[in-house]
Amino acid sequence: MSLDWLDREVTTSAYLWRLERADGFALGFTSHDRDLVIDAFRYRAAPGMVPSSIALSDSLDIDNVEISGVMTSAAIAETDLDAGRWDGALLYISLVDWEQPDAEPLPLICGEFGEIVRSGDSFTVEMLGATSFLNEPIAPLTSPTCRAEFGDRQCKLSLHRYQREEQVLSVSGDEIEIAALGDSAADFIFGSLRFLGGANCGLSFAIIGGQGNVVRLADLPSQPVAAGTAVLLTQGCDKNFSTCRDRFANSINFRGEPYLPGNDLLTRYPGA
Repeated sequence: MSLDWLDREVTTSAYLWRLERADGFALGFTSHDRDLVIDAFRYRAAPGMVPSSIALSDSLDIDNVEISGVMTSAAIAETDLDAGRWDGALLYISLVDWEQPDAEPLPLICGEFGEIVRSGDSFTVEMLGATSFLNEPIAPLTSPTCRAEFGDRQCKLSLHRYQREEQVLSVSGDEIEIAALGDSAADFIFGSLRFLGGANCGLSFAIIGGQGNVVRLADLPSQPVAAGTAVLLTQGCDKNFSTCRDRFANSINFRGEPYLPGNDLLTRYPGA
């Protein structure tokens, strides 16, 4: 890699940001005052977006960086930030010679969006580098309930068997009525509802209650929901061993220790 342009008396370097949301939407920005096109991807000029600091090392220290910016681009909409569309997005930051945009850039850091804090028209994003995941526990802690997520590689159940595509009949606050459910709404408690159309398309919401053909969401959708909107419903699990055994016949993959005595043994039984 040739980085001769870094040694010039007059700098011609500019930051490149490439943002990729979980839904596949991608944006490019540059700290230069003009747009740059690199590998057929346009990086739009956004001089106000600069990283606070970046420290590169070959150690195992946690690599985090805070990014401050101003919403000068209509592509980063306030409603999308509030709706959580940028949660968990991937971000790549590199340095490039704007006089030679076809030259190989200098990669600086890549990672995942952490906490997003907004104040007026500005926002600050904490980006978690690859080594930030070293904070996670090496061995799982024992627990009476299952530690796996329903349908993940530890649970080993196929979510397709427990999903249904339906249409919204009516909406009242955090309650959504879906006529085709009949009386099976309770099966989707602890599951999720994902909008497949409308202003909330692509967003998922946790289901915390259900009765008859009405499911109740943990959070209100940020945009109005119209009758007839297509949704994808996924069943949930309360992570108890009896549910795993009796409802899903999946006790062999239960990731918990329901019969292991612990400090909370007495609190599990009322009046003990």
